[in-house]
Amino acid sequence: MSLLEMKVPSPGESISEVEIAQWLVSDGDYVTKDQTIAEVDSDKATLELPAEQSGIITLKAAEGDVVKVGQVVCLIDTSAPAPEGKAAAPKTEEKKEEVIAAPSAEKVAAPNPDPVKKEASYAAGTPSVAAAKIMAENGVSANQVNGSGKDGRITKQDVVAAMSAGFSSADAKAWGGSRNQNREKMSMLRRKIAERLVSVKNETAMLTTFNEVDMKPIMDLRAKYKDAFAKHHEVNLGFMSFFTKAVTEALNLFPAVNAQIDGNEMIFHDYADVGIAVSSPKGLMVPVVRNAEQMSLAEIEREIKRLAIKARDGKITPDDMSGGTFTITNGGVFGSMLSTPIINPPQSAILGMHNIVERPVAINGKVEIRPIMYVALSYDHRIIDGKESVGFLVKVKEMLENPERMLFGSKDPHAVLLGL
Repeated sequence: MSLLEMKVPSPGESISEVEIAQWLVSDGDYVTKDQTIAEVDSDKATLELPAEQSGIITLKAAEGDVVKVGQVVCLIDTSAPAPEGKAAAPKTEEKKEEVIAAPSAEKVAAPNPDPVKKEASYAAGTPSVAAAKIMAENGVSANQVNGSGKDGRITKQDVVAAMSAGFSSADAKAWGGSRNQNREKMSMLRRKIAERLVSVKNETAMLTTFNEVDMKPIMDLRAKYKDAFAKHHEVNLGFMSFFTKAVTEALNLFPAVNAQIDGNEMIFHDYADVGIAVSSPKGLMVPVVRNAEQMSLAEIEREIKRLAIKARDGKITPDDMSGGTFTITNGGVFGSMLSTPIINPPQSAILGMHNIVERPVAINGKVEIRPIMYVALSYDHRIIDGKESVGFLVKVKEMLENPERMLFGSKDPHAVLLGL
């Protein structure tokens, strides 16, 4: 018997432990090389754990266990032959193995040393640990999700798919009519978010300044070019790319808003790595659009879409969320009229977008109905003065209300801005 010890790899710098969110295989299963055998939660993201070799697996940790980086979580008997109908690991040129007959039932069923308790089967509709967490955080009940796992078990992917499709009002979660309570352990990601939010409130001199944006110019521009934009670039034209572009231009004029404090020093960046807060089944994630100042609107839209899909599917990595210099969050998609967003450390500022509402405003001395969005800039007053924060937000407002200002010297600035 040749046993391979599989250890928890390091998900990134400063991460010393992870939590086993879900085993995707059972104790005693035959796994193939590079097959995803588990999902693990770090304090930054959910990661997949692939099998390093093919063989019969013995689990050494249970779902929900917190394990150290480098700790052995399972053993793989690499000498075990593949059962009939299961592809064996790819052969290498150096080592050629003969195809061996499937092991007898007695050998497969033989107990492994120090085994983890194995659940033989699950009742239909029973969620996995990872699925149960997502369902509890989002108020989703088991009867709203169709399980595709073994014996009808609900997997994390089933919950994500059901949430993406939406629920009818008839499926809405109803009160149970009891006085029962349900206590659940916070995930590592949620615990880390809680720690960071509290530290920001305690360690920064955070203030928020507000303004309003007339979204009519942007909305008219989208209505005129959205079909041509989608056809030409194969991505939809949204509001986030306009805001990101306006922010990068304003950050260039007010570099302190793009800076951060490190001890007694201030670090200024000659680039804009813009974090875009997106909602995921695990909670709020902030993937980063690198060098957004050099991107066109189409490139920004494509990158935001790519990162949002990764976050939604639980594929986001720590590298995707590290190193941002400024953050944009859009509470308007949930109907928020106004809020004071919390800074994403170690950054010094964050821009909050809100819902667009038709409001009466004075235009050239006359009252008109315009689509208005309130915007909020929360900033660290230790490094950003009031003049800079207000000036930054005014510049963002000016560029959004005059999109052609994002690009100068063009006969048709709108078309060039959109890359058409």
